[in-house]
Amino acid sequence: MRIEIDLGSQTLALFGADDACIRRYSVSTAARGAGELNGSLCTPRGRHRIRARIGAGAPEGAVFRGRRPTGERWSRDFAAAHPGRDWVLTRILWLCGEESGRNRGGDVDSMRRFIYIHGTGDDQPMGVPRSHGCIRMRNRDLIELFELVAPGTIVDIRA
Repeated sequence: MRIEIDLGSQTLALFGADDACIRRYSVSTAARGAGELNGSLCTPRGRHRIRARIGAGAPEGAVFRGRRPTGERWSRDFAAAHPGRDWVLTRILWLCGEESGRNRGGDVDSMRRFIYIHGTGDDQPMGVPRSHGCIRMRNRDLIELFELVAPGTIVDIRA
């Protein structure tokens, strides 16, 4: 298995062992575009791996802070009561850069930047760059993807 994320088309494609595309999802990447620098709020490019899968068995809409479930569940009313929060919901696929000096190490380290593939509120559009650097997905799509991938899965992010 491997994943390709295309920043231009705002899509995530999952490829099987035979290199055939088996799933394609609409995603939302960084509103500020592509970039690797810490603090840029951009989505890093290049080769990554899934370092950790977090949230197995959590309910759809489970809220995470610091990669831990808070016990809360997202709803439109809950979100309205907490404006301005960057919602990390349902599952987390934490990415680790594989290219030293590009997305690994120093001020460009994707893992230290906490770059995830994660769920987001149903009120957020897909196919439009709106995140703070992470790759956002619909919660149901993320649950499906989460069950299909393992730690170590290659993730290529392309502009």
